[in-house]
Amino acid sequence: MLKLKFHYNFREELKEKFEILEKKSKHDDGVWAKLSTNKNAIDLLNMNLDKVCYYHLSLNENISKIHNIEKNLDKVNWKWLSSNPGAIPILEKNLDEVSWFHLSENPNAIPILEKNLDKVCWCSLFINPNAIHIIEKNLDKVVDKLDRNHLSRNPKAISILEKNMNKVDWYGLSLNPNAIHILEKNLDKVDWGCLSRNPNAIHILEKNMNKVDWFWLSSNPNAIPILEKNLNKVKWYELSGNPNAIPILENNLNRFGGNILLDNPEILVNPKAFHIVMKNLDKFPVVYDRFWDVLLTSPNLFIDEYEIACRNYFKQYVAEEIMKNVFHPINLHRMKDLGFEEDEDE
Repeated sequence: MLKLKFHYNFREELKEKFEILEKKSKHDDGVWAKLSTNKNAIDLLNMNLDKVCYYHLSLNENISKIHNIEKNLDKVNWKWLSSNPGAIPILEKNLDEVSWFHLSENPNAIPILEKNLDKVCWCSLFINPNAIHIIEKNLDKVVDKLDRNHLSRNPKAISILEKNMNKVDWYGLSLNPNAIHILEKNLDKVDWGCLSRNPNAIHILEKNMNKVDWFWLSSNPNAIPILEKNLNKVKWYELSGNPNAIPILENNLNRFGGNILLDNPEILVNPKAFHIVMKNLDKFPVVYDRFWDVLLTSPNLFIDEYEIACRNYFKQYVAEEIMKNVFHPINLHRMKDLGFEEDEDE
């Protein structure tokens, strides 16, 4: 069976700039520390194990794919690792090193938590969307404002909150995308800054424009219709990270002023805006600064060669084969139900 040598490859257009950065930088550790957090940098990191920063690697959801990770667990940050959804295989073998405060919020750690309820940090668990069945049996553990805030932000906890309104924190609930029906009936208690970030609250915000927080609304992926009509109120720094704001960004690059990349680093991690970044390669700095700080953590820095190979294979072989079969003369009679009719002249 054929297998790709590498899954993710460094973008060719950026390789030279990265190499220049490495040579000129006095913060080489910083360069590789940030790169070590990048989930798509695994192939590059495995080729440069001597440069990997295991402390920062603890944040990388693909940490288990690093070849020598088991031999370098003395260098990891166990707090970060405990909250890492991709680190469960490592954590299961090292429970004596685990931070239960951080593990309790890890959505993939439920099997571990169920077997260690005496060690659970309840405040952290209340925000864990996969822990509802545990939370329902331990509502007596909701004792302070932070507990209520975490529970109210949990998108899976709505049924619990509806039955226990005394445990609601309105600041947290205003952020909850599944709590709209509750919020609509309690607008006097809503936190409008938080609600402006809520992707499901657009219809409420449209009826209360005088209460909108434009800083947070600019980052709301579902607020594009409102933002398009109020460009003078948009906060461009926040908008640059909004994945649905690409048309607005492309048509208003002049509004950013100065260097769009340096002044608005959120655009570097915007999954849909990287083509804008690539069109501004001339603005890339060649010294290590906050620009590279953000860019090195961006998955967009790498090309998914596996996806490209799959798409090319499908286009070249599978799609063509499907078309041959679907439109084969012996199958044309099946197309009648789809609005086609046979040409009797042929």
